[in-house]
Amino acid sequence: MSDFRAGRLAAMRAKIAAIEAGGRSDSESLPFGDDRIDGRLPGGGLPLGRWHEIVSSGLEVETAAAPAAFTALLATPLAARGEVVWVLRRDDLWAPGLAGLGFPPEKLICVCARDEAEALSVMEDALATLGVAAVIGEAEAVDLTAGRRLQLACEKRGATGFLIRRRPFGGLAKREAGGSAAATRWSVASAPSEPPAGEFGLGAPRFRARLERCRGGRTGAWLFEAPDAYDLEARDGTHPLRLVAELGDRQLAPALPLHANAA
Repeated sequence: MSDFRAGRLAAMRAKIAAIEAGGRSDSESLPFGDDRIDGRLPGGGLPLGRWHEIVSSGLEVETAAAPAAFTALLATPLAARGEVVWVLRRDDLWAPGLAGLGFPPEKLICVCARDEAEALSVMEDALATLGVAAVIGEAEAVDLTAGRRLQLACEKRGATGFLIRRRPFGGLAKREAGGSAAATRWSVASAPSEPPAGEFGLGAPRFRARLERCRGGRTGAWLFEAPDAYDLEARDGTHPLRLVAELGDRQLAPALPLHANAA
């Protein structure tokens, strides 16, 4: 292949990569600090200046407990850059619980929206506001038009958005619209914790997260662990979420058969 053709091919590949990354080849990313996940994300980390979807299943669709904790930990490093706005659909966010995960509650601004349309509108306004580093919102469904508006709002100030797909008051699920403008889509569920070696009781919170969609990257599934009250300071300056080895099989052994005439 000639140098001319090789140069054009390299330029075309760079252009395609920029389009897949949202048109910003120099966009910043937030690394997790582990190649097992950073190697699958464009730019070696979670793309900033874009918005991300966090979904769940079962009862979590209504309560959003695990997705909310996971999202708060994703946003924790961004709180050092500015305020974090959380747009709620139900006034049930427990700030002390976030503080226990290491999220700084003094950087949190909560807004309770009356409906999904207002929640998305508030997210757009917050993302485009000076001094806001990240916006977390709750909505059941986001069509392509609303998703593109969120992305445009992210690009105004470079803020990062996180949308938790939640149906806070139960009811029937809305019909899913095809396609998404989100940079990544995560499916999150709680996982059994494990106490430190030689200790009893509960350990740090754990999440089973699957990266279902990633523009310019590759999907995957991992087991994450949050910091506990004893190692928050030890992890200062690093991403609070870390990967851990898969848990072993904790199922009980089958019961032995009972014999009526046992000796």
